[in-house]
Amino acid sequence: MSMSNNDSSSTSTNTSDDAQPKSPILYFGDTPEDQQVGVRKLVDLFYDEMDQNPDFERIRKLHPVHLNHSREKFYLFLSGWLGGPDLYSPQFGHPRLRMRHMPFPISSEDRDQWLLCMVNALRAMQLPEKVIEGLMLSFFRTADWMRNKPDPEGSAKGLNTISIKGE
Repeated sequence: MSMSNNDSSSTSTNTSDDAQPKSPILYFGDTPEDQQVGVRKLVDLFYDEMDQNPDFERIRKLHPVHLNHSREKFYLFLSGWLGGPDLYSPQFGHPRLRMRHMPFPISSEDRDQWLLCMVNALRAMQLPEKVIEGLMLSFFRTADWMRNKPDPEGSAKGLNTISIKGE
C-alpha cells in the first residue's frame, strides 16, 4: 500500500535538499511514534482546512457531518501509504479506494478541492517544498483515478488546474 518508490536510486535516507529519503514517513518524525503523531497532524490539518474554509464547501458536502470517523480511517490509510505501518488493512481489508468512493460523485473540481486541502495541510506541516511536490504528484495520481463523474465539455481536467509549487 505504500507510495514509496522502489527504484534503487531512492534508497538513501539522507534528507538534504538534493536527496529524498526512501520513505516519505521519515519526514513526519524521527521515531515511529513521532511519525504517527505527524501523520495524525496532517490528517487533522487536512480535515480542518476542508471543514473551516468556505472555498471547500463542495468537497466538504461529500463527507459526513461529523468527521471523526473520516479522520480516523484516513489516518489509518495514510500511515501505510506514506511508508509507515499498515494500520488500515488489518481493520478494513484492502483499501479498494476506487470501489469505496464509487457511491460519491467525484468530478475534476472535487478532486482539485481535495488536492488544495492537502497541499495546504502539507505546507502547514512545513515540509520541504520538494517533498510536498513529490507527495502532491502521488496524491494527484490517486485523486485523479478516483474521479467517476464526467467533466462538463471544455472544463479543465489536469494538474495544471492547481499549483503544487510553492510561491
